[in-house]
Amino acid sequence: MTTLLLVALPLLALTVLPAPTALMQDLNQDTARRAGTQEPEVSANAPNQVRTIVLDAGHGGKDPGTHGRYAKEKTINLNLILQLGRKIKDKYPNVRVIYTRTSDHFVDLYERGAIANRNRADLFISIHCNASPSSSRVYGTETYTLGLHRTQSNLDVARRENAVILQEKNYQQTYKGFNPNSPLATIMLANYQHAFIASSINFAEKLERSFRQNASRKSNGVKQAGFIVLWKTTMPSVLIESGYLTNPDEEDYLRSEEGQEEITTAICKAFAQYKQEIEAEG
Repeated sequence: MTTLLLVALPLLALTVLPAPTALMQDLNQDTARRAGTQEPEVSANAPNQVRTIVLDAGHGGKDPGTHGRYAKEKTINLNLILQLGRKIKDKYPNVRVIYTRTSDHFVDLYERGAIANRNRADLFISIHCNASPSSSRVYGTETYTLGLHRTQSNLDVARRENAVILQEKNYQQTYKGFNPNSPLATIMLANYQHAFIASSINFAEKLERSFRQNASRKSNGVKQAGFIVLWKTTMPSVLIESGYLTNPDEEDYLRSEEGQEEITTAICKAFAQYKQEIEAEG
């Protein structure tokens, strides 16, 4: 795994952001997953083309995710995803952008990946916020791909994110007896995405590099863990931890208009680099 250099995180003044519904008024999107709706069928993509991207705002509805003094993770995630989708559509009008959610509602973890598979997506991006129960001074970004847990901290992050399945109906049947509290069961998820691991890591490295270079963020590197939301996605997939809500300064940054602008711009630039590289190979 590539080791990424660390840089200092600028702490920006807090600015109150508009609600996600306000962002939706001028959002140029192709489709969004809503309860009771079926995504339109799409034709098979040509090789080495990035034409469809699925953007996933982690948590939502009855599942707030982690939290800081003021912010809930589900709200930060949604703001970031909607802004990112708008930037991608502005730069690439022909790229089809699909959202797993565009409002504050709950989506099962397995359904998020299934949306990407049904639409034959070329890339799946899930955005989350991190937490450090042991210290309020931990901060920075990290990007995960599905894989074996290299450290205990990776395992702890995956356990926390995967625990949401306990709120889903019939989760034992859906996930075939998967227990989010079992290290062995979580590690076994790593066996499902070997075909896309190289491309996933490639994109993850571009993301962390862009966070350093274009947003002056501290990068905690590219990591691997067994996230259910990445399980069985049949395309390159990453989960971005955009920062720590347990760090008061970083919480202010993640809630600020300038902070969210920097984060989404950095992700968009990494996507542009990845898209250009993949399509040049064709």
